[in-house]
Amino acid sequence: MAGVDLPFACDCGKLRGTLLGVSPQNGTRAECYCHDCRATELYAGQPDPAPGGVQLYQTVPDRVRFDAGEDQLAVFSLSDKGLLRWQARCCGAVLFNTMRTPKVSFASFRTDRLEDPAPLGPVKARAFVRKPNGKRGHEGGWTFLMGFAGRALSRRLMGRWKNTPFFDASTGKPVREIHVVTDAERAGLYPGTPNQT
Repeated sequence: MAGVDLPFACDCGKLRGTLLGVSPQNGTRAECYCHDCRATELYAGQPDPAPGGVQLYQTVPDRVRFDAGEDQLAVFSLSDKGLLRWQARCCGAVLFNTMRTPKVSFASFRTDRLEDPAPLGPVKARAFVRKPNGKRGHEGGWTFLMGFAGRALSRRLMGRWKNTPFFDASTGKPVREIHVVTDAERAGLYPGTPNQT
């Protein structure tokens, strides 16, 4: 389904790119309150999102193009098996989350890197929302899962999982060396909560 191309940039503007053909039908706008999303922001030196959530647009890597400053792209992970967290080395801005393999087409984009996220549509899913009883739950989880599964499966069947700026086409390895956050670095990232992965 056709969509619009939306330019994005890191905080300082050195790393710039475009989300290609995005629309409410081509991705899922979501809000996440999990400990890991918060820890990601804290580790990157970004403002603490708590008690709010992190604003995301769940799409696929072949809809991502870097236009300038790609040498500033860096990646870290909160554990040796966790999601890859892609950021701009220049200013620390977090841009994307991906799986650790290109074979599962998934790119979760931080929507505050857009000048206007309105074309992405409304938030359709909220993850790890704190409930009145103190526990956490999900809203719109089925919408998120169906969207994720459908996009990943279609890319797998069509071979479009290979079209990604995050992994080398010949080796399947990330285009940057992954920094796995150490136990010492993790210590202050989960204030008042158990460490997550």
